[in-house]
Amino acid sequence: MTLILGIETSCDETATAVVRDGRTVLAEHVASQIDLHARFGGVIPEVASRSHLEAIFPLLEDSLREAGVTLADLDAIAVTNTPGLIGCLLVGVNAAKGLSMASGKPIIGINHVHAHIYGALMDDLETRGVDATDGIEWPLVSLVVSGGHTSLYESTAPDAHRLVGRTIDDAAGEAYDKVSAVLGLGYPGGPVLDKLAAQGNGKAYDFPRSRPGAQRRRQGTATGGAGAGHFDFSFSGLKTSVLYAVRGQDGGRGKPLRKHAPPRPDIVPADVAASFQAAVVDVLSDRLMEAADVLGAAGLVVCGGVAANSGLRARVTAEAEARGLPLYLPPMRLATDNAVMIAGLGHHALLAGRVDDLALDAAPRAD
Repeated sequence: MTLILGIETSCDETATAVVRDGRTVLAEHVASQIDLHARFGGVIPEVASRSHLEAIFPLLEDSLREAGVTLADLDAIAVTNTPGLIGCLLVGVNAAKGLSMASGKPIIGINHVHAHIYGALMDDLETRGVDATDGIEWPLVSLVVSGGHTSLYESTAPDAHRLVGRTIDDAAGEAYDKVSAVLGLGYPGGPVLDKLAAQGNGKAYDFPRSRPGAQRRRQGTATGGAGAGHFDFSFSGLKTSVLYAVRGQDGGRGKPLRKHAPPRPDIVPADVAASFQAAVVDVLSDRLMEAADVLGAAGLVVCGGVAANSGLRARVTAEAEARGLPLYLPPMRLATDNAVMIAGLGHHALLAGRVDDLALDAAPRAD
């Protein structure tokens, strides 16, 4: 049996959790900063870091108390050390180091993006009483899509992921936030646009579906392989197309988006939202299925904050069923940043003997 304390502070949510054997959640707590950053229209790194400092130790105390354990009972402390905002990462990493020094327990540095993939495998694990990897056939093709990341991986084990595609500009979640700003709908954009899209016509606007890396994909298919860059994404052109449709060709000039006037009276925001979401879902789903075909995937993972999007969930579910492939989606509470996935992946790292020490550092970028 393993008992892992997880710590997550990569961006704008402070989270702690205690997880047993990589599957049973004994306690979890999250302090969201959404309201704090909403007035700025996005995350302000310095503000986020200070908020983590205020929240981290009360949350740690709450999780340990709720789980009914002490530091001495733990087997390890797993903490996100990459990727993310450097100031935010340092809060979590340094907190983990302090706990390690006080308890003598090892630290395990966790890749936040890889942990999202593991989180998608954790649904109903406690009731099934199995490890997250029991019964899974590998490889999986894993789509990690959020406000900061849009990447595709070939996953061959819980902690073995090969990057085969990533966004070359905006992440999908970031594009949602910017389109929400264009429409004057506020931050964060994902939930509000998803809800609004259900009321609109997804064919009202023919927004672009960018597919970079086509030549590399053709070459990879011809040679029977595919590597990083073969399944890249791009959402900058889509975001700009929405801006021009709503505000005209000069709509991007002058004041920041959040200070612009509302859309023209002839614009139907629900139709813009639906057409934008249709374009995003088309690109994400098509790229995921294309990678699955080329790489011979035995299953699919869709995770990250945008995995909570109703349009994306419905589309990938239908596509997976049509191909007869199992699809792993995170439960809604594990779609956004959380410490459960950090502690869960920490379980596998510990079993593999991959532990760190006080030399562990934070790294804002990682594959």
